[in-house]
Amino acid sequence: MSNQVLVETSARHVHVTQQDLETLFGKGAALTPKKDLSQPGQFACTERVDVVGPKKTIPGVTILGPVRPATQIEVSLTDARTLGVSAPVRESGDIAGSAPCKLVGPCGEVELSEGVIAAKRHIHATPEDAQNLGVADKEIVKVKIDTNGRSLIFDDVVVRVSPKFALAMHIDTDESNAAGCAGEVYGEIVK
Repeated sequence: MSNQVLVETSARHVHVTQQDLETLFGKGAALTPKKDLSQPGQFACTERVDVVGPKKTIPGVTILGPVRPATQIEVSLTDARTLGVSAPVRESGDIAGSAPCKLVGPCGEVELSEGVIAAKRHIHATPEDAQNLGVADKEIVKVKIDTNGRSLIFDDVVVRVSPKFALAMHIDTDESNAAGCAGEVYGEIVK
C-alpha cells in the first residue's frame, strides 16, 4: 500500500455564480476555459477579476470554472492581510460568516457580504484511492513533505472523498513556500 500523494499548490482564485458572472462580464457571459486542472471538470478561465478589500486590491485574479452555486474567493492568509480582511480557514464551500470583499470586472461590480476564505489544506481522493491509502472521508491526517532544506509535516489535512475527484493534495501558496515546494512534489500520509 502506497501512502504517497501528489501535492499541488492552489494559488488565489475566484469561483462565481452565473448571476455574478453576468454582472461582472455582461449579460449572457460564459466562462472561457484556458487550462484544465487536475480535478475532473475543473478549469482555469481566461476571465479575471480584481478582488477589492478595505486595505488594498489584488488585480487580475483568475476565475475557476465551472460556475458554482455561491461566489467564493480563496486566498492565502498573506493575501487576506494584503486585502485587509480576516479570512477564516475553511473547506471550500463553507463561506457562511466569512470575510467580505468586492469583485470588479469589465462590466460591473459585485459587493459580497461574505465569501473570502483561506482554503483548509485537503486531499481529494476517489473511494478507491481512500481505501488504498487507508483513509476515510472527513478524516484529518498529517502529510510529510521532504524538500531540500524545507521539509515539514502538515497537520490538520482533511481528506475529501468523492468518485468525482482525482487523487491530489492541495495547499495554498503560503504553505507551498513554507515547504519549499517546486516542480512535482509528493507527500507521505503519516496520520
